[in-house]
Amino acid sequence: MPVVCASTGEIRTAQIFVAVLGASNYTFAEATWSQSLPDWLGSHVRAFEFFGGTPVMLVPDNLKSGVTKACRYDPELNPSHQQLASHYSVAVMPARPYKPKDKAKAEAGVLRVERWIMAKLRHQTFFSLAELNHCISALLTELNQKPFKQMPGSRQQWFESLDQPALTPLPKYAYQYTDIKTARVNIDYHLIYDQHLYSVPHHCVGEQVELHAGDKLIEVCFLNKRIATHVRKYYPGMTTEPGHMPEQHAQHQQWTPRTVNELGAIDRT
Repeated sequence: MPVVCASTGEIRTAQIFVAVLGASNYTFAEATWSQSLPDWLGSHVRAFEFFGGTPVMLVPDNLKSGVTKACRYDPELNPSHQQLASHYSVAVMPARPYKPKDKAKAEAGVLRVERWIMAKLRHQTFFSLAELNHCISALLTELNQKPFKQMPGSRQQWFESLDQPALTPLPKYAYQYTDIKTARVNIDYHLIYDQHLYSVPHHCVGEQVELHAGDKLIEVCFLNKRIATHVRKYYPGMTTEPGHMPEQHAQHQQWTPRTVNELGAIDRT
């Protein structure tokens, strides 16, 4: 869906995320700027909040943001996607490549959203993502309350009687996106993330570790144990925890200009 920047006139294309519950066909849809991992997982969180709970299993498409390696029997999920699934205690079983029937409910949901929401909005001009989502939300309510043609009731009624009682309650706190990367510790016992260096214990030099970057914290894990935590910085620089330094470096950091002058005097004599 096109969204126009009011100040520049530039047109950006928003992506439409669709999620459908299995028994009732109760549908959720929203617009995001991209199919990147933060937008993809953020849409999952908002879908769960819209449903008021979580199902036992998710059947997503083989989107690169969610599935690192597609496989017929043992797909490899992105670590952040795995973390979201663990947070909400849901299993993730991606559809097999080129097997749309594996996610037939979602495929039909996309078709309904295209016909009953996107088609109705195609002649409107939107100047923000929030404005577009406001209109999608109104039409989504209408879609879910629309009576079935060949069966009694509506998606809303079937949801309340079938899917809603089977959903698992949401956890106390919503999932917060965490960027998870593997990295090798530099010889100076620091790792770089987003142009900022963060220290880890010096004995981990040369080891491969896992870096978890949230909005506020940077955490480093080695062998499934957290070995360092830093407040995230959004500017170039270096953050060093004194306890991570070798003894020689820690002593050197305690030197003052006077100490340096005195050592220089000793060397000259």
